Amino acid sequence: MDPATRYMLGIVFAATLIRSTFGFGEALFAAPLLALALPLRLVTPLVVQLSVTIAASVVVQDWRHVQLRGSLGLLLPSLAGIPCGLLLLTSPYQSLLRLVLAVLVIAFAVYGLIGRKPPHLKADRLPWLLGCGFCAGVLGAAYGMNGPPLVVYGTLRRWSSQQFRATLQGYFLPAGLLALASYRLGGLWAPAVTRDYLICLPAAIPAIVLGRWINRRMHPQGFVRYVHAGLAAIGLLLLAQALAGHSAAPTPGRATAFRHPIACAVQPAEVFARSAPGRPRTVAGRARAVRPVVMF
Repeated sequence: MDPATRYMLGIVFAATLIRSTFGFGEALFAAPLLALALPLRLVTPLVVQLSVTIAASVVVQDWRHVQLRGSLGLLLPSLAGIPCGLLLLTSPYQSLLRLVLAVLVIAFAVYGLIGRKPPHLKADRLPWLLGCGFCAGVLGAAYGMNGPPLVVYGTLRRWSSQQFRATLQGYFLPAGLLALASYRLGGLWAPAVTRDYLICLPAAIPAIVLGRWINRRMHPQGFVRYVHAGLAAIGLLLLAQALAGHSAAPTPGRATAFRHPIACAVQPAEVFARSAPGRPRTVAGRARAVRPVVMF
């Protein structure tokens, strides 16, 4: 097994363990790190296909814990938010909007980490479902991270660790399937994606099982703190992207190629590339333009 493949399997195992344990966050970990070993055009479809696999496995195992009204109530307004998110891709105020979002996410996370309890929604409320779901669609389309509004809603509902994990997968499963369909229709699917997906399965499957085992044994208060810590990490990533985008703002009249915000979060000096099966090599990294896609 070549070094690039070992690296890819290690990242997939760690990312799948995060997702299987907490229900979210694997794309933020996996996409920028996989971009060091794979061409950017392959990273997003691969991550989404793995996401669908994790979501399907969790739903099949723990469907009794899925809060169906909550997952569907969040998914439907997300579809309405996607066009708005795509419009943000051409907005000249992307860095400012990302900065505001980062501050809000970090503030909510810190508020929970210092022991403050947010409002408690004792039942699913339509305004909250519509608001969080719509924001999830906007953020998913614009920035590739629709998790924060979903996590906020689950925190307000005081879902248990098992309900939290399972219900989010009830959202991510149909959303991921829609994303995969869009890749097929848009010609973003390559045979290499399927090849790498099959290579990654032996690393993903045990991570799914281990994540479920950890989730079931996690103390409720500890789980909540880990969730808020994950939100804080997302907020810090958004903040870094906002500051980087501000410092690298294009000059007026100069066209720039869109790069996926998550897959391009890390821009290394060198990346792994496969010159031939079993023969890894390193090549000078170069920013590659990819078409805008929604990462669920």
